[in-house]
Amino acid sequence: MSTSDFPNWHGTTIIGVKKEGKVVIAGDGQVSLGQTVIKGTAKKVRKLSPGGFDVICGFAGSTADAFTLLERLEAKLEALPGQLARASVELAKDWRTDKYLQKLEAMLIVTDGDSLLVITGAGDVLEPEHNVAAIGSGGNYALAAARGMMNTKKSAEAVAREAMAIAADICVYTNGNLTIETL
Repeated sequence: MSTSDFPNWHGTTIIGVKKEGKVVIAGDGQVSLGQTVIKGTAKKVRKLSPGGFDVICGFAGSTADAFTLLERLEAKLEALPGQLARASVELAKDWRTDKYLQKLEAMLIVTDGDSLLVITGAGDVLEPEHNVAAIGSGGNYALAAARGMMNTKKSAEAVAREAMAIAADICVYTNGNLTIETL
């Protein structure tokens, strides 16, 4: 199935900001079906601690698909402790080549407090330029807003919060109920 099979499902906004030794991932809480808000307080940002190694993950797309990917990423991190980039590449390879995983419709932003990565179903593991990454329906709005604030004295969390507020004002599939995790 593709997103065209569910044309009324719309996404979310997740942003990752790396600044001054801190990495923040923030996500909104809205889940929409067509013009209806199904839930306004969903938690789309999670902290994983495989083997005592903290990783923050934010997801956009199908929730069930994202949880499947988070479980797979956690297993990769347990097998490769402290190696987020390598575990992410291994996940992306599996996602790209496994017939079951290929059907999953989600994207992830992950960080270990050092690296900030975007993982896609196309087999991409991307380290964003300018230390900002954003995904989801409001991702481009949040990305533009955050990039405009990166040269200010604002903290990583302040940049993420303000960028999410701007995205929520523009994107009808994004709300201001934020989940924020920091490393």
